[in-house]
Amino acid sequence: MKVGALGEDRVLDQIWLQLPRGKKRKIFAGAADDCAVVQIPRGNKHLVLKTDCVVEGVHFARGTSASDVGWKAMMRPLSDFAATSALPHFALITLIVPQKTDATWVKQLYRGLRRAASRFDVRTVGGETSNTPGPIAISVSVAGFVERNRAMSRSGGKPGDDLFVTGRLGGSLKQKHLKFIPRIAESRWLTKNFSVHAMMDISDGLGSDLPRLARASNVGFDIESERLPLSRGANINQAISEGEDYELLFAISPHDRTRLLREWRPEFPKLLLTRIGLLTRIAKIEKRKLPRGYIHFQQPG
Repeated sequence: MKVGALGEDRVLDQIWLQLPRGKKRKIFAGAADDCAVVQIPRGNKHLVLKTDCVVEGVHFARGTSASDVGWKAMMRPLSDFAATSALPHFALITLIVPQKTDATWVKQLYRGLRRAASRFDVRTVGGETSNTPGPIAISVSVAGFVERNRAMSRSGGKPGDDLFVTGRLGGSLKQKHLKFIPRIAESRWLTKNFSVHAMMDISDGLGSDLPRLARASNVGFDIESERLPLSRGANINQAISEGEDYELLFAISPHDRTRLLREWRPEFPKLLLTRIGLLTRIAKIEKRKLPRGYIHFQQPG
């Protein structure tokens, strides 16, 4: 069977079964989550690890500003750090380019990588380069830490939890996907002031990512589509299925709803926060479907 027939999630499930799992370190979150979160022997923090990539023709078009490509390549894994409420510290960069690539383009790429890393005080400590006959690819691996009592995953959602999203959805392909800022500050504020049950970033679209959170939490969901916060010019279907929004999706007790909305606005006056629905018991997940978002290895349907 070809990977295109399986789709990203099933491919990852099969790969994960083949990987060795060490017994000396407790894994708080692993391959099915936004970041790997591993317990370390001393202190009150977990080690957080993430690798991500951008590929020409998939994540950016030929002719895109090299600086913008670098920005996106660094910010993608940092958005996963936001979903984990972790602070990034170190990065490794792997650059894979054809020999004919203009050296000025590479210089501009690293300028964008450096600007993005500086935004969150991330230090680049190494990496790798390689030649390829195919499209350009840049992979960024990030390491950092999160306090044990603030580490987030997709798996803590409970029936009855309110679902919230930050910002606006849809329209990402009109350059927003090259200019976004990960919601690390917002995530850190949330986990400091509230008991957030589950959280992830929306990178493949609400239609793909919300079902992943629901499956990880063993719950269902119910979305009020008319409440989705739309980017200018976007419609509801685009907000659900287009992807590359890099906003936070999180579940929190309805008892905290009023205080959350009251305290959010003065803290983040320029960033919208919207309740879009709730988590339900697992029996309802089969009845509630969303237009799917982006799925690697599969053609858009």
